[in-house]
Amino acid sequence: MRESRAIRRPPPSFNPREVPVIGVDAHLPRVDPAELTLDRLRRRFQSPPTWVPELRAEPQWLPGSLKPAAVLIPLLASRGRDAPVHVLLTERAEHLSSHAGQIAFPGGRIDEGDADPIMAALREAQEEVGLDPTRVEALGLMPTYTTGSGYLVTPVVGLVDPSAPLRANSSEVSDIFEVPLDFLMNPQHHQRHSVAWQGAQREWFSMPYLDRSTQPPRERFIWGATAGMLRNLYRMLSAPR
Repeated sequence: MRESRAIRRPPPSFNPREVPVIGVDAHLPRVDPAELTLDRLRRRFQSPPTWVPELRAEPQWLPGSLKPAAVLIPLLASRGRDAPVHVLLTERAEHLSSHAGQIAFPGGRIDEGDADPIMAALREAQEEVGLDPTRVEALGLMPTYTTGSGYLVTPVVGLVDPSAPLRANSSEVSDIFEVPLDFLMNPQHHQRHSVAWQGAQREWFSMPYLDRSTQPPRERFIWGATAGMLRNLYRMLSAPR
């Protein structure tokens, strides 16, 4: 995905890691791990429950009409159908002019040639991480999420063949990594933040994850729109049938 077509937000005038945590949602129930297998996830999207997304839009900081975009929420089980499912995420390259080093889903603006958000998300994932679209099973769409920069983002949830080769496009992505879905669907790991910025009080979630697959282990600071869309996924997967 070319930088000019990326989902853009302004460089924060604050370090999000240093903004105080105002709350942790440990009082909410985690999604039962038994509901996070590939088969159960397929069934959930085939017959979705009645639920309401918690987060739909960030405060706007850029004027103008909304621009359509799509991201892929890639889920994979590396050791079989009943193995723990992981979420594939990227870390944006440090040399980018905006959002350098931030955690994101593969995705970007929907082009005129894209038939639908699913095609756009798969195309962008192929461009960013070399994911062959034929190795993805699209489960369904999540409610749209409007970013502060004026993008109307459609999250596409897809099951990724764990044997599919991946290759980071160094012009956009510095790293590709996985986080257990069970970790992200546990509100004990959902932190709330708030800061006054550009004349408005802005609030967001973060889901810091200590990645022990690296040496030394490093914290993956998931926040903002990425964390917001994961929070909506939690609401969907935790809704009673």
